[in-house]
Order: sequence, then C-alpha cells, then structure tokens
Amino acid sequence: MSFMPEFNRRSFIRFAAAAPLLGQIAAKNALASAAAAVGKDPKQNIYARLGVKTVINCRGTWTYLSGSLEFPEVQVAQREASAYFVNMFELQHAASKRLAELTGAEAGMVTSGAAGAMASATAACMAGSNPKNIWQLPDTTGLKHEVVMVGGRSAFDNAIRLTGAKLVLVETPQELADAINADTAMIYTTHLGSDLEKENSVAKKYHVPILLDDAAGIPPIDNIKLYAQMGLDLYTFSGGKGLRGPQCSGLLLGRKDLIEAAMLNTSPWEGAVCRAMKVGKEEIIGLLTAVETWLKTDLNVLHREWTARVERIAKLVKTVPDVETDISIPTDGNRYPTLHISWDEEKWGYTVKDCVQKLRSGDPVIEVAGADNPSIVPAVREGNPKPNAKEPKRRGQLEVVSSTIQPHEVLIVGQRLREVLGAARKAAPAAS
Repeated sequence: MSFMPEFNRRSFIRFAAAAPLLGQIAAKNALASAAAAVGKDPKQNIYARLGVKTVINCRGTWTYLSGSLEFPEVQVAQREASAYFVNMFELQHAASKRLAELTGAEAGMVTSGAAGAMASATAACMAGSNPKNIWQLPDTTGLKHEVVMVGGRSAFDNAIRLTGAKLVLVETPQELADAINADTAMIYTTHLGSDLEKENSVAKKYHVPILLDDAAGIPPIDNIKLYAQMGLDLYTFSGGKGLRGPQCSGLLLGRKDLIEAAMLNTSPWEGAVCRAMKVGKEEIIGLLTAVETWLKTDLNVLHREWTARVERIAKLVKTVPDVETDISIPTDGNRYPTLHISWDEEKWGYTVKDCVQKLRSGDPVIEVAGADNPSIVPAVREGNPKPNAKEPKRRGQLEVVSSTIQPHEVLIVGQRLREVLGAARKAAPAAS
C-alpha cells in the first residue's frame, strides 16, 4: 500500500490557499525572535513566575482549563464590586429581582457553578424553607429524598448525592412516570427539545419539580428565556463557560418559592448543607454583568469571527496530504464553530490520541479535543449500564473549538498542527 504523490493538483490548490498564512507565520516568527532578543518575551507572565505554563485553548470551556475568558465588562464590574462591603442576603435578593427582569423567570440566584446550582436546587426540593429541615440535611429522615435522574448517572451527580438525596435512574418518559412516588423530591434531566417537553409534562402531571441542567447551553443567549417560557420549575447554566462570567459562578433560575428555598439552603446561611458553596459579591455582580452583556451581543457577528479562526487553521492543516477537515456547530451544547480534523489512523500508524498528547506536551502547550477527558475520576461510569450494547466503531477525529482561541493564537495553532501531522504522515509505515 502506498500514498498518492506528495504534490498533485489538489495539493497545489491547498498550498495556494494557505500561502498568505504561511507568509504571515514567517513574519510572526521573525518578530517573536526579535522581541525575545531584547528581553520582551511574552511568555514571562504571572503564571510563568509560578512555574505554570499557559495554554492555547482549542478544546473549549472545560473547567480544568479554567473555563472561559471573562467579558471585559465583567472584569470592570468585578473590580468595582470588590471596593465595597455589602449585605450578601440583600445582594442575592436584588440579583434575583434583576435576573427575573432579564430572563422572564420568576426568580434567580448566583451559585458556585452549575454543580452548585444542582446541590442548592436539590436541597430546596427536599428541605424547602423549613429551618429544622435545612439543619437536618444531609439526613433525609422523614423528608422526600429521591431524585429521578433521566438518562442515568453522570460525573456531576455527586452534587445531588451530597445533600443526602437518593438517585433513581430512568431512561424514558414512561419509566420516569413509573418511578415517581411519595418520596420523589425532584426530577433531574439534561435532555433538550422534544424529550425535555415530554419530561416536563410528566413533572407537571405529578407535581414534582424538574431541574434542567444545561450548563453549556449558552450560547445562544435565547435559552436563558426559553426555559422560563416552557414553564420549567428550575434550570441552570454555568457562569464560567459560554456566559463568559466568573469561572466560579453559575445561574439557577425558576420558580420563586424554590429559588427562595435554595437561597436558604446555601451560603451565607450558617448551618445550611450548601454553606460550603460560597459565592462572593464579585461573582454575583460579575455574572449579572455577563448576562446583561450577552443580551446586547450579536451572536451572528461572533459566529463569523469564530468561523474565520478555524477556517484559517483548516487552510494550513489541509496542506498535509491525506488530511481532511470540516467545520460544523454542535446542537447539544458548546455551540461554537468547531473544526474537525481526520486522517487514516490505521494507515498512518498515528492516532488522534497521539496527536493530542504531542500538542499537549509541546511548547507552547496546545489543548485540543479528542476522546480523552483528563479531568474525570477514572472510576466514573456514566449513564445506565447496557453490557450487551455494542457501540459502532467511529472514525477518530480531532476537534478544534473556535471560541476559546484568541485571535493572535490562530496561526500558531495552524502551523503547529501542520508540523505535527506532517511529521506523522512522513513517518507512517505506508509512506516508506
């Protein structure tokens, strides 16, 4: 077996498309060398002084990669917030009122991430606003304490379990209805679209609160109003992902009585099970500002900017023979233009995992998305086990997520991918 010749008509077209970018890379490298020679090395930053390398993030808004970069407006608002003392009870209630105005929900609160929202919501649905019950958690004796999880386990369900709740795993709307009993405190789902509508109908029929976890659901910002219009009891988004608010923040929105109960089960209340999930005045003001900023932002403009970034990377990568690319936007969360890069792993003797590790161990450190998850506890098993189910074999592909790539990093990423894949292709057994 042998590869096609290195240069053919298709290769020529790809190199011609990439030629302006290759010229820019050469000029950029010359400038970087000159800057280093006169002591102006951009790598000398606050993290470098601690011995920590910064990362070029092409993987997206993962928590282990420090989420997202805050809107400039958020940074300014947090600095102003940090200059004053304030009563945190008053601030959360004022924020709740403002969130209701912005989203159409009855109320809202700022939490310590979407996982913090899961815990506060669960505590609210079990203990309510009764001080005796609030102090009793995580002991659920005499309380409704079952949470029906549609779709099964997840790596984040410990945010529910730590309140003392018992998980009940189901798959279908019918199984959901069958699982509801006198001990059911809440329904938890990550489903969207028609599945969510069916599950919400079951929740309404049996008068059980439902919590939608849509941590990565923004963008589009329209989702922040959609779920209120659907009449969901509770729903949550991460503040430190697509919302571009403080990394240690989340939004919990929904029914006023449940939001009030969630506040009573959470910091700054001493004796509440979620006391440890503290958010500061800076996170509250910062996340409110992020929501306000998003509601004034044109997503179409952002999509054009994001798409242009990965298109430039694709032009450079496609100069490597036998590499294929396409760009699409996921529909189930993390909705950013994403570049998919693939090659024949078996023919090359070089896997997506090999490429991910090569980029991660290089200088600069570049994080891209493969099949790995460096931040998951190895023992975690998600979903409902189906030992007899056989997963279809999928062609491996590497993903480059546009939204977390900074403009000045685009050429660096494209050239590094070109180098790594070019070297792998030349070293492939079939190339000899």
